[in-house]
Amino acid sequence: MTLNFYIARRFLSMLLRMLGIFYGILILIDTIDQLRNTSNKDGGAILALHLAALNVPESLYRILPLIVVLSAIALFVSLARNSELVVVRAAGRSGLEFLMAPVLTTLLIGLLAVSFLNPLIATTTRAYENMRTNLANEGKSVSFFNSNGLWMRQGTDDGQTVIKAQRSSQDATELYNVMFLRFDKDGNPAERIEAERATLGNGAWLLDKAKRWDLTRHNPEANATLETKDYRFPSDLTPAGIRDSFGKPSTIPFWSLPDYISSLERSGFSAHRHQMWFQMELAQPLLLIAMVLVAAGFTMRHARFGKTGTFVLFAVLSGFAIFFLRNFAQVLGENGQIPVLLAAWSPPVAATLIALGLLLHLEDG
Repeated sequence: MTLNFYIARRFLSMLLRMLGIFYGILILIDTIDQLRNTSNKDGGAILALHLAALNVPESLYRILPLIVVLSAIALFVSLARNSELVVVRAAGRSGLEFLMAPVLTTLLIGLLAVSFLNPLIATTTRAYENMRTNLANEGKSVSFFNSNGLWMRQGTDDGQTVIKAQRSSQDATELYNVMFLRFDKDGNPAERIEAERATLGNGAWLLDKAKRWDLTRHNPEANATLETKDYRFPSDLTPAGIRDSFGKPSTIPFWSLPDYISSLERSGFSAHRHQMWFQMELAQPLLLIAMVLVAAGFTMRHARFGKTGTFVLFAVLSGFAIFFLRNFAQVLGENGQIPVLLAAWSPPVAATLIALGLLLHLEDG
């Protein structure tokens, strides 16, 4: 038990050290990048550093598997050079028994990352997106879902318009049972329109069976008009703009993803991106364990055997290969070319089995 705690503490210390190194590098690079966009804004370097501090956690979370594999490589190389691996084996511990401590530590880290760090990073990422949008004077189009259906906001020179629909097509270019509520430049209600269907055309929504209320009049209902023909409501929205306004799945906390996915599907949208992200988060602990096993397969050997640098290179390249394979599978899963479960779970499962096979070959082969 004492040995297990010692190995776990060494691995955790190495991981925290590696996280600190990468955080310092990323925040320096991101701050410099933010300075280019905030040079003409009030705040200057402080504002850029604030934006970088909100943005870097997401980048750090995305490369967590790479940080884990580098930490594991550093741990095993250090233990080999200090002959601690020889002492452990001389004490009667096999290599697989020795790996229980770093594997269990990695499992706990993965569970903590998904359950606690994911919601925290989703909050910081959302705050970063909102701040960047406000600084760039963008964000005229905003979309979100709740139990009442799809909500959107569009902006024009005449003011803002809130759009609410019970359901829509997958690309949100057709809305059903839709309401438009337009506000003037001062934020006062100016017009309300209800229609059975709204189709996004070139620069306008085409409304079918629309009823219009002029809210600037004393009695809007008495002056309401029924538009029997296609009624055009000006809009600067595009299908790509609507899709992008939904936000990235990483901005939604892990515990809120199932409800959000259900809302997407009820509104008629494809939830492949969010389902893929949810399954990838569930598979994250297994992926981190696979990284540790891959590192052990190449570097858990005595330094006197030589070629340490070569095997470290193989371990690093294998870790990067697994990482990029996981990202490639993510793209295929989001596009619907392969099932979501297969795309999310096959890379970590395959990497774990291959690494276990390599370890068994080295230990008992």
